[in-house]
Amino acid sequence: MSDANEPRSISDELGENIPYLRRFSRAMTGSQQSGDMFAAAALEAILADRSVLDGTDVRTGLFKVLYGIWASAGAPIEEGESGARAKAQVRLAALTNNSREALLLHTIEGFSFSSIATIIGVEQQEAEELVDIARREMADSATGSVMIIEDEAIIAMDIESIVAEMGHRITGVARTRDEAVALGRKDVPDLILADIQLADNSSGIDAVNDILTELGTRPVIFITAFPERLLTGDKPEPAFLISKPYTVEQVVSSVSQAMFFSSTETLNA
Repeated sequence: MSDANEPRSISDELGENIPYLRRFSRAMTGSQQSGDMFAAAALEAILADRSVLDGTDVRTGLFKVLYGIWASAGAPIEEGESGARAKAQVRLAALTNNSREALLLHTIEGFSFSSIATIIGVEQQEAEELVDIARREMADSATGSVMIIEDEAIIAMDIESIVAEMGHRITGVARTRDEAVALGRKDVPDLILADIQLADNSSGIDAVNDILTELGTRPVIFITAFPERLLTGDKPEPAFLISKPYTVEQVVSSVSQAMFFSSTETLNA
């Protein structure tokens, strides 16, 4: 039996952080497919040569390697996009370099400004400035209508207040799969913010799939207490995911990010 105080191996730490690396990469690129591709490339680079961690702690080093690969590939601009998706890429290209990524690292992944500076290769003061710039630029970028699918009244009210203060219109709050589908038909949202487990034990994932199948693709943000269960890469999974308990900054950042993208993969229950 191993000693409880025995230091964890690099492999153990890498394994623990893979789901969150996927989350960052998906949000950074706006899709599961491209996000998981960059995450896999980062892991392959580290497994081939552990020295690429460059003396940092494993988590920071892992994200640094991912960011380096992504930046060298010229992302997030992708070839072959069309329609609303292409417009989203144009908006992304107009943002200050590194700002959106710094915001994701800070608000969603919880990195300190010092670690963000290490990951993206800037001074700490610049990392702080980039986060502030991203907040301003993304807040002004797009507003729209938001549907909330959440069965806990207090949480629903909190999310509704946060999103409304951002300038978005709330189409309503649904507590079950059937309520969500009916609400979507009544007032088509630009973005859906959904819990996974709903009041009648129905699935928020099923509700979202029903809505997207009937009304067409649109950005979706899922909220769950177990994000690692939706970040495996084994099946269609969300590009945008908030962990419970969440912070105001995480909701604001995720909604702003998701509004940039006009499509998101549906999920198979």
